[in-house]
Amino acid sequence: MLGRAVAIAKAGSWPAAEQRATVTLDYDQRHRRRIRLTADDGQAFLLDLERAARFEDGDGLQLEDGGYVRVVAAPEPIADLRCAAQLEAARVAWHIGNRHVPLQIMEAGVLRIRDDHVIADMARRLGAEVTCGRAPFSPEPGAYATEAGAGHEHAH
Repeated sequence: MLGRAVAIAKAGSWPAAEQRATVTLDYDQRHRRRIRLTADDGQAFLLDLERAARFEDGDGLQLEDGGYVRVVAAPEPIADLRCAAQLEAARVAWHIGNRHVPLQIMEAGVLRIRDDHVIADMARRLGAEVTCGRAPFSPEPGAYATEAGAGHEHAH
């Protein structure tokens, strides 16, 4: 047993030499406050944070004794949307945002969503080329997200 993880250190800010294990989690699993987790090597540990937080690939979950468990973003079903022109990409991004669908902005203007055939079809109709596959998914946190990982909520 690894013990309790009580804090999150952002990628690059914690000493890699103190890594005790890794834990591979998908996008939904990387927003937690308190949960029993199992590291990739089978060791159990308790994530026990003061408040719910979002953690990303490369972040370190700090154990009570000072060691760290490195977070690895799990590959999951995704769709990459490529547009020939910036105007098309902006239009596709606007429509995705209007539907409150999580969106990751990749190199060269590629937009990544979780694989969703309805949204992918909409993107195709708007001029995007859609490529489906498996890859880590880490969408933009949003303009109203806080350092602690809280998101923006409102009624429609």
